[in-house]
Amino acid sequence: MSLKIRLARGGTKKRPHYSIVVADARSPRDGRFIEKLGTFDPLKSKDSADRVVLNVEKAKQWMVNGAQPTDRVARFLDAVGLLKREAGNNQIKAKPKKKAQDRLDAAAKAASDAKAALEKAAADAAEAAATPAPEAA
Repeated sequence: MSLKIRLARGGTKKRPHYSIVVADARSPRDGRFIEKLGTFDPLKSKDSADRVVLNVEKAKQWMVNGAQPTDRVARFLDAVGLLKREAGNNQIKAKPKKKAQDRLDAAAKAASDAKAALEKAAADAAEAAATPAPEAA
């Protein structure tokens, strides 16, 4: 039986409140669980002490017994120093999409064209200043 330490949602519509529970991986999110380890209230401020309430000793014992935390719970365990979680970095997701890349390419081309036209105008002006003006007869 594979065990997960995960969140079980409670609360009302648009007012979530989560319980941190140990459950069988096959059971539904809000369904049967083995033990409740704590609570998480996302509506409280991030610096609030009771935003995440977690029984660290029980969590440590369940992890020794083979329970795997989900990503969100791993963040909580990392915050209390029980688990080292690697920060995710998806470079593909950070890249601009196709339309944005097309707009960037068009803007770069327009900027280079404007720069070339400005340089040409400056060169023409310098050439005109360097040649003497014909005298009037």
